[in-house]
Amino acid sequence: MFAVAAASALLMTACGGQQSREPVAAGSGEACVAPAQQLTIATGNSTGVYYVLGGAISDVLSTETDLRVTAAETGASVQNIEQLVAGDYDIAFSLADTASDAVNGTGSFSEPQPVKALGRIHSNYTQVIVRKDSGIHTVADMAGKTVSTGSPKSGTEVIALRLLEAAGLDPDTDVTTQRLDLATSVDELRNGTLDAIFWSGGLPTPNLTELFTMDAGTVEFLDVTPELAGMQKISPVYQKGAIPADTYGLDADVPTIIVPNMLLVRGDMDDATACDITDTIWSNVDKLAQVHAAASEFDAATATQTDPIPLHPGAKEALEALAGK
Repeated sequence: MFAVAAASALLMTACGGQQSREPVAAGSGEACVAPAQQLTIATGNSTGVYYVLGGAISDVLSTETDLRVTAAETGASVQNIEQLVAGDYDIAFSLADTASDAVNGTGSFSEPQPVKALGRIHSNYTQVIVRKDSGIHTVADMAGKTVSTGSPKSGTEVIALRLLEAAGLDPDTDVTTQRLDLATSVDELRNGTLDAIFWSGGLPTPNLTELFTMDAGTVEFLDVTPELAGMQKISPVYQKGAIPADTYGLDADVPTIIVPNMLLVRGDMDDATACDITDTIWSNVDKLAQVHAAASEFDAATATQTDPIPLHPGAKEALEALAGK
């Protein structure tokens, strides 16, 4: 809550009240201005990047448009999509692999879900940390160990279970899994209750910054890229990346698997609202980046790259206009 309050104070100072904006033409020919309404954003764990960015986005939208937007803490991707479709939320953060499962009716979803993307945003980095005394040097070494796979119905949990399976492990029998949020996972890794934790998030993640500041001698990152080929058989959205050494004061970059993030809405959101939300977010990237560096990755030129998640027509109109400026 402190992070969101700080984000709100910073953005209100930066914006100085509601600003007049030149409307972007929506596909219907009407001005790209959303009617006044109350909306909610589904974010993620309170210590994760989704939560901080969600608070920042809600403040920008509330300041710059006629919308009144609030951000809510959630378990993240799977839960976000389920509750978005149910009407509990209007905008949701999600990892691209989970969103792909949703539109295809696979993975955690028994049938295709009626969601569309406002755009591709920052990338999530798969961050797997192990205790140095655990004897874990590969994902396969987690056999017989106790690990946290993240919050229930989170994108982290989806990736963690897929990584274990890609390494030839059955998460139900070969590993003792705990479904814990990030803050609890870090605490239990520190006290030795856990041997390893999985986290999928932007860089840096505050809990991990603290962990590698206070406990660098007892923990280390695990290179999970040997499992990339197996992960790509499940979904092509998985890509190879690296956690830069200076992110957490490490001696060297850490190879890892990255996944794009998406902002999602229900497919029936009207074009003007989707267009106005998208235009406002991508027009205020500099303000969002003041709150969290991950927002600096928001780029209108690449935001349309949401396949296989369909891009909302209103968002498409806004992004194409912004990319053409």
